[in-house]
Amino acid sequence: MNSTRIALFVDGASIYSAAKRLGWNFDHQKILEYFRATGAVHNAFYYTALSTQEGDKQKRFTDALIYMGYTVRTQPLREVADEGGVSCRRTSLDIELITDLLTTLDHYDVAVLVTGDGGYGRPLEALRARGKRSIVVNLPEMTSAELRNAADDYLDLRNLRHEFERPGYRLPSDGRTGSDLRRGELTGPDLFYGRWEHR
Repeated sequence: MNSTRIALFVDGASIYSAAKRLGWNFDHQKILEYFRATGAVHNAFYYTALSTQEGDKQKRFTDALIYMGYTVRTQPLREVADEGGVSCRRTSLDIELITDLLTTLDHYDVAVLVTGDGGYGRPLEALRARGKRSIVVNLPEMTSAELRNAADDYLDLRNLRHEFERPGYRLPSDGRTGSDLRRGELTGPDLFYGRWEHR
């Protein structure tokens, strides 16, 4: 039995954007099982924005994640205006993820980050200095060069469809590139939770 201790950190906005890009949805239970097959998953964190307009659907989704074994971290969506004055809803859970990454490092040997945000590059370098390994999981076109440079290993989500896909729940691919997908933006009406209720 592999005794490697694994901690999983899933950026909800990032994985939803990847699902939209790919046109197929993710089964979060399968993601857990995949990494449990390679080691002992001591912690699994999921970070997601909350919308007051979708309270019941979101609660069903986050409750399901908790039941699976995830620790769910949330922040409310905020209305902000971009440079052109267009209002959009967005939030950031960077602080929460980095805090969990660094405060739990004594409990894992390998950190798995499902994200593409270059802001996590320096924290991964700090993990390496402490003798920890890191794996980044995302789509290449949605992953910053800084993050890939800091990670010890990289997994392309396209190569994990068989392991991660939730059959029967296809998403319309939006065809956008990584630069079009702003981190923290609510890029779909249900941000996964609307589809969980049909399971």
